[in-house]
Amino acid sequence: MASDITTTEEPRFNRVLLKISGEALMGDQGFGLHPPTVARIAQEVKGVHEMGVEICMVIGGGNIFRGLQGSAQGMERTTADYMGMLATVMNALAMQSALEGLGIFTRVISAIPMDQVCEPYIRRRAVRHLEKKRVCIFAAGTGNPYFTTDTAATLRANEMSCEAIFKGTKVDGVYDKDPVKHDDAVRYDKVSYDEVLQKRLGVMDASAIALARDNNLPIIVFSLDEPGGFRGILAGKGTFTRVQD
Repeated sequence: MASDITTTEEPRFNRVLLKISGEALMGDQGFGLHPPTVARIAQEVKGVHEMGVEICMVIGGGNIFRGLQGSAQGMERTTADYMGMLATVMNALAMQSALEGLGIFTRVISAIPMDQVCEPYIRRRAVRHLEKKRVCIFAAGTGNPYFTTDTAATLRANEMSCEAIFKGTKVDGVYDKDPVKHDDAVRYDKVSYDEVLQKRLGVMDASAIALARDNNLPIIVFSLDEPGGFRGILAGKGTFTRVQD
């Protein structure tokens, strides 16, 4: 099935949100940050920024601490989730450093106020940063326990009037089963929100998918490991899955 993003030199979207997992920043390590990997992802963001696209980012914290895992090991769930939110701030600061090293003005905006290291979330101020072509990295999730960074990404994308969410993963789209484990896995070119929920395709958590569906916000799932892939898709090239009705 052919993609419905037409090949063009002009970007298909003017304002997008890039969602990546914390694990994407750890490279081949089993934990923490891998600076060359952070720098590579920053280069991908720079390529899109140079097209004139306004970019928001949300980065998970699973490379440092994951609230659900802490809860599973006996930690009180709310405390564990707050610890996970702090991990996302650390990742956001690392990405900010990498982007500013490439000459891109960047703001880390946290749902939990911590004025010494980043800005508090104020919607109008964040929109103004985007209008000035600054990359905005939204950290600390929604600021509430029990909500994932997937849900935070969809919430912020809607609040910022983004035209799409780009979900960077290790595979080039959404498959009917894990392509790493199954050679016969089939990739979708396009799949509806309801199919994602009904078939449990694992694109994002159910709350995030439902929020995107209710606001008709497309989700573009692509491989973050493909050099130039982020920019290529915005130019109408490359392989991806579009989640939308």
